[in-house]
Amino acid sequence: MKPINFYKQKLQRYAWHLQNKARKRRRRECQLIEEMFPVYHNETNIDDQILVKQLLDEIPNNTGNKVIRELFLRDKTEAQLARELNISQQAVSKWKKKTLHQILQRLSS
Repeated sequence: MKPINFYKQKLQRYAWHLQNKARKRRRRECQLIEEMFPVYHNETNIDDQILVKQLLDEIPNNTGNKVIRELFLRDKTEAQLARELNISQQAVSKWKKKTLHQILQRLSS
């Protein structure tokens, strides 16, 4: 039988890997968010605000639109939004990723 320390080390290693993956994903998403939603000042970035509003209005799917608006404009968490929409948190994450990708495609074209 293996000692408890062996399993403790394995568990710590798995936890570290999960944290590292989450950290990488967060960094990647934060870069996208900063590009799409810059910090607004009263009158200096009105053009950016108009662009963001147009991009959000062009999102073809209602669920994707709601996910982006609630997460980024109303500062809700994925878990809160999942409860409201009666879907899983993973589904909210997938909608967010898919919709951000669509917005970035529109920006690059």
